[in-house]
Amino acid sequence: MGSLTTKTVEKLAKAAVAGLTNAGDGLYFKVGKTGGTSWIFRFKIAGKSRDMGLGRYPEVGLAEARDKATEARKLAKTGTDPLAVRDAEREARKAAQQAEAARAVTFREVAASYIAAHRAGWKNAKHAQQWENTLATYAHPTIGALPAQDVTTAHVLEILQPIWATKPETASRVRNRIELVLDAAKARNLRQGENPARWRGHLDKLLPKRSRVRAVKSHAAMAWVELPDFLAKLRKLEAISARALELTILTACRTSEVLEATWAEVDLVSRTWTIPATRMKAGKAHRIPLSDAALTLLEQLPRFEGSSYLFSGLKAGKPLSNQAMTMTLRRLGKGHLTVHGFRSTFRDWAAECTHYPREVCELALAHQIADGAEAAYWRSDIFEKRYALMNDWARYVTTPSPADPIR
Repeated sequence: MGSLTTKTVEKLAKAAVAGLTNAGDGLYFKVGKTGGTSWIFRFKIAGKSRDMGLGRYPEVGLAEARDKATEARKLAKTGTDPLAVRDAEREARKAAQQAEAARAVTFREVAASYIAAHRAGWKNAKHAQQWENTLATYAHPTIGALPAQDVTTAHVLEILQPIWATKPETASRVRNRIELVLDAAKARNLRQGENPARWRGHLDKLLPKRSRVRAVKSHAAMAWVELPDFLAKLRKLEAISARALELTILTACRTSEVLEATWAEVDLVSRTWTIPATRMKAGKAHRIPLSDAALTLLEQLPRFEGSSYLFSGLKAGKPLSNQAMTMTLRRLGKGHLTVHGFRSTFRDWAAECTHYPREVCELALAHQIADGAEAAYWRSDIFEKRYALMNDWARYVTTPSPADPIR
């Protein structure tokens, strides 16, 4: 034990002369170059000298510094590095603090943060609203107030089992959204371990495949042999909604792609309609070759001042309602069909009545035809071949008596 006393330490601190003063048994009082004071314990591990800080003075007094040095010395004598022990204790305290902080963040809060972070990347506000609605309806009543760390497989099953058989599509979306939220929680160190909402290798062992619960219901579609006569009747209607439905059929586009189309997207000279990536389901711009029939329809459409849309709605600056074409189907006695179903009609016709390659037909529908390494070879949208296909389609549907299959 050194001869250093409390009064001596006070004098050394007041003098502020840089240097080390031996307090005995490896303990030193340090005065830094700027006058800062602290305690140092010097020891050897495996023949190597090491310094261990024991705290600043006067927060740590002489007596406490000696107690800390004694504990460190005992560890060093056994071959244990006291610095490693201290670091491990700090990590343990940090982990405990993080765990405590994580318990304060609920699943509902993580979900809200996830939606806020991804909202800008989603195509429209409707998608974010669907996220909020499905989680609020199905997930939050069970796990919304729980810490993200505490959500278990039992909780996920409690949410999914009541709707897995009756609402398989909804249940699948709820499961996927819970999984994504919990993945985000793990990325933020708010939970550890496996994701209880993971399907492959986990929930697929506890729930039947959605396809086995109930067959997926396709959009009701018209048989291709009936379409020419239907289009003849449709062309007799003068409503703008009838023209929108006619263009939808001629181009095999989705409802929203037609209703939100603007004149700026259409080039009548090059006979091309280009839908920007922001309006496409796959997030990729889509060029549509305009057949003679489609081009004639567009040339005859009225243009309204102050509106950029091909099919303007009743409200200024708004396109036609998404129910307008559905109502037109009802007027023609086809209320059991869907507008989207005409895409299936086109695809059935292309498969049964033409010899166009699958890739041409699928690209006409703006479907992805390859992924991974194969996708790298598909850099072209085979526009010219699709132009021929869409002209054949237009010629077929505008001929009242069904034409012979194209050879």
